[in-house]
Amino acid sequence: MRKISTLILLFAMTISLAQNDSIFNRLQAISNNGLTFYNSDGFTITSETLNYPFTEKGLKKVYRKYAIKKDENKTKDDQLAFNNYFVTNDKEITEELVQNNTFYFIENKDKRITIIQFSAINKRDKAFEHTIIKSIIEKTIPNENYASMKIDSINFAGRKIKLGSNCSWTNVNTVQCPYYGEMNWSVHKGLEDAQNTVAQQLAITKSRKNGKVVSEAIVDIEFEGTETKAKKVIYDFTGLTSVLASMSGGKTLTIFYVATEVRGNYVSCVLSFWNNDAITENGLAPLLEEVMKLKK
Repeated sequence: MRKISTLILLFAMTISLAQNDSIFNRLQAISNNGLTFYNSDGFTITSETLNYPFTEKGLKKVYRKYAIKKDENKTKDDQLAFNNYFVTNDKEITEELVQNNTFYFIENKDKRITIIQFSAINKRDKAFEHTIIKSIIEKTIPNENYASMKIDSINFAGRKIKLGSNCSWTNVNTVQCPYYGEMNWSVHKGLEDAQNTVAQQLAITKSRKNGKVVSEAIVDIEFEGTETKAKKVIYDFTGLTSVLASMSGGKTLTIFYVATEVRGNYVSCVLSFWNNDAITENGLAPLLEEVMKLKK
């Protein structure tokens, strides 16, 4: 019986390690001024440790910082091996899109409060949250999952792309290169989730009031060596006041929405460039050409 119990324990540990390895293949992080930002599976995740004890008084101060209201339920998650409370709330973006937020307030090994927030559109995933929380609190996320704030190269879904110092992060997995284009991406374990993510980003674009979609088409592309299709949208700012347009000097933004398999995982990616960017003879800005080609 003891031998059987040991085998069961080893089997459970093996499954847990395999799950972590799989998530780490999809996870990327950036640390900046005490905040760490993560992205995986369409989730935006942040973590921060504040110098307050895990007491009623300490928690109240943290709740205020995170704008958690007094009447919001603070519930203990018994499936976590740490003292904790979590709060969920939702923010409506459109009639069909809701940003689901979950905040975890956790007592770490130093008896301080670590706050981990998960945000995603139209979904929550407790098992995913638990795996990420355990990895953050126990500090088991590999160093290679952390990107440097200063960009020289990026890890794009498992491939290193050298960009030089002209580009910068505007968020984790969101890179902007002045006059060379911009893209954001997330790595998913399933194609449907990747497709939902780009569909949601397109719906958010269409819901904005600072411009309008003037063209929309399905185009054939090659993305990271895979032939697939993308939704191509032209978004027009002409005649409208927009900080984004005034900063770029552009009038129209060409946007591609892509969801496809890449190196054993699935990628959702939104790529864009302005009409006054350095567009190549192939009809794309240089950053976009690093990962995609238009099929003729």
